[in-house]
Amino acid sequence: MRIALAKESAPGEARVALVPELIAGLSAAGYELAVQPGAGEGAMITDDAYRLAGATVTEEFLAGAALVIGVQPLPADLAGTLPAGTATLSFFPYVDDGDAVRIRRDAGITTFAMDLVPRISRAQAMDALTSQAMVAGYRGAIVAAGMLRQFFPMSMTAAGTVPPAQVVVLGAGVAGLQAIATARRLGAVVKGYDVRPAAAEEIASLGAIPIDLELPPLDGAGGYAREMSAERARQQQEKLAPYLAAADAVITTAAVPNRRAPVLITKTMAAAMKPDSVIIDLAADSGGNVEGVEAGAVTRLGPARLWGGHNVPSQLPGPASRLYAQNVANVITLLTRDSSFAPDYADEIVAGMCLTRDGKITHPPAAELFEDTQVVARNE
Repeated sequence: MRIALAKESAPGEARVALVPELIAGLSAAGYELAVQPGAGEGAMITDDAYRLAGATVTEEFLAGAALVIGVQPLPADLAGTLPAGTATLSFFPYVDDGDAVRIRRDAGITTFAMDLVPRISRAQAMDALTSQAMVAGYRGAIVAAGMLRQFFPMSMTAAGTVPPAQVVVLGAGVAGLQAIATARRLGAVVKGYDVRPAAAEEIASLGAIPIDLELPPLDGAGGYAREMSAERARQQQEKLAPYLAAADAVITTAAVPNRRAPVLITKTMAAAMKPDSVIIDLAADSGGNVEGVEAGAVTRLGPARLWGGHNVPSQLPGPASRLYAQNVANVITLLTRDSSFAPDYADEIVAGMCLTRDGKITHPPAAELFEDTQVVARNE
């Protein structure tokens, strides 16, 4: 059985879905690996490294493949040429491209989406959203330190004392906690806020100060927060404003897959911030936590400079690729039975991450979004 590793074609995508050190394990499981030339270039992995690990590097990498793996979805012009029954495995933010979903449905392709892996204990080793969020959180703190025109740590010298930077992190999921931990290691005084009360203990465990706005909690399914009402959002913004005004840097991390990110910071709130303070919006790709943010750009928002993160994990392609590739390898192992690619759709992880199969959209929210009434039972 052949697994094909595609070279990423999306602008700015430098990650790769499989690294050479994992090839031996997949070969032992009964797979042949075919790699598109140049697939690892962005992550600083050469074609020779794949060859030495036992893979075949060829322009005909798709020929005979049972499974095609990638970071971003395979382009529509290639996906539409795959034989019916071929499976693909990648991130697949379906709300961004309904046509891509329909192309795969109509071509009879089986689509597994890494961003649909259920957030349950048994799936933790396959949870690519978590591994990539960790990379993004680290990167966000480093960017904040680089943009801020002052020290992060306190420094005591004979000439006087340099005070530490005051950093506020909004959202204490994986990305937020990594941003908090990194900013703390750099010496900043950090405060963190999340709408889930349980997050306060995690924030404190990292040496940061939990912010309590004395508002009702918004715990939701799968570890995410529930969507807030307009009135709740207004109250939260009002109570957060003093914390932002006292901050030198703010990092926002609140995002939910296939939903628009909540607006946490308005232009009015930013207008009260310190001159030349910094805002890092790690949710810019999904609409942003900051009003007026532009993904991939640095803009001015009142006295603050606003960094809109675009595909932030790809900015650290080496570690991001290694983490993602391990997630992918773990999923492939789950999809393997008796040394063959044989997904068990009675398994809740397999069923949960399946987006299209047998000419139908199998993920109910996607089917509803694209007005497709033919939905395969999740446990078939």
